[in-house]
Amino acid sequence: MKYQNIRRRTRSVKVGRIGIGGDAPIAIQSMTNTDTHDVAATLAQVRALEAAGCDVVRLTVPDETAALTISAIKHAGVQIPLVADIHFNYRVALACVAQGVDKIRINPGNIGGEENVRAVVQACKDNGVPIRIGVNGGSLEKHILEKHGVPTADALVESALYHARLLEKFDFYDTVISIKASEVSTMIAANRALAACTDYPLHLGVTEAGGVEMGSIKSAIGIGALLADGIGDTIRVSLTANPVEEIGAAKRILSALSIEGQAGLNIVSCPTCGRTKIDLIALSRQFDEAVKREKLDDLPLRVALMGCAVNGPGEAREADIGICGGDGEALLIAKGRIIRKISEGDVISVLIGELKKIKETM
Repeated sequence: MKYQNIRRRTRSVKVGRIGIGGDAPIAIQSMTNTDTHDVAATLAQVRALEAAGCDVVRLTVPDETAALTISAIKHAGVQIPLVADIHFNYRVALACVAQGVDKIRINPGNIGGEENVRAVVQACKDNGVPIRIGVNGGSLEKHILEKHGVPTADALVESALYHARLLEKFDFYDTVISIKASEVSTMIAANRALAACTDYPLHLGVTEAGGVEMGSIKSAIGIGALLADGIGDTIRVSLTANPVEEIGAAKRILSALSIEGQAGLNIVSCPTCGRTKIDLIALSRQFDEAVKREKLDDLPLRVALMGCAVNGPGEAREADIGICGGDGEALLIAKGRIIRKISEGDVISVLIGELKKIKETM
């Protein structure tokens, strides 16, 4: 089964070599957590993220000196698009554009008066640099927070549209918008409301989501719910962890939704019950480890690991390949056809071998 719902139609924005919105695939993003003044450390992390499958990397740029790191990374041969995260100082935005950044993330309302906004917009226009408006529940404008009392979904949407109109005033529409909140339900409601009233591409994420386990769960709910609605053009799973962890979590969300052209290995396995006569829990763990070790987790396939004859045959039949457990043995099933019986001890080696064969033909 592939991702069947209709994706929301948006403007198309070009970020370096990556498209966001329009017909482009959903782009996976992350953000470095190094001191951006430290070129070597930041470059190493950007390369690690790129190797992990990240599509766009954001760097915090607190001052004009840090902006020099952007050109240093570019001159090091890095191809992944870079986004400069800027707050309050419009001159930093101008410096980042001058250093060859691929996109800037600002809130136009907090970089000074209209002349500052005009200067940034003109620099971005002249250099083909898009702008991401980043609205966060923890940093709403004072006048909007006073109106709504708390960071409600409506308050977040009002803030996003307020910033978008500041750019539109100077005829700038090469914009991506993100609305993030630490409350998952607020983030979902705000993005649904925003998607209904604008055609800008949307960057999805649950901010301050937590560590790897809880953060991944919150992100899967928030990002996944919106993607299932056809909303969202680029995503970041924000984790209190090594940023590389965010890429794997993002890929798993896309795989869980079977988004065509972007889904990796989708493993379907039963929770086991008293009917299960093979050690499926151990087999599932061993399979996960083997898939990662053999670098097969990016295959766009559905694999079923089923424990008994109740749901097993049906799930295995719908998978590209899978097993249906018996008493110390299992049926190997591919594309709905029973291939042969295999012993419990051979399940992992046989499945990995079959996946490698499939990979060779792709």
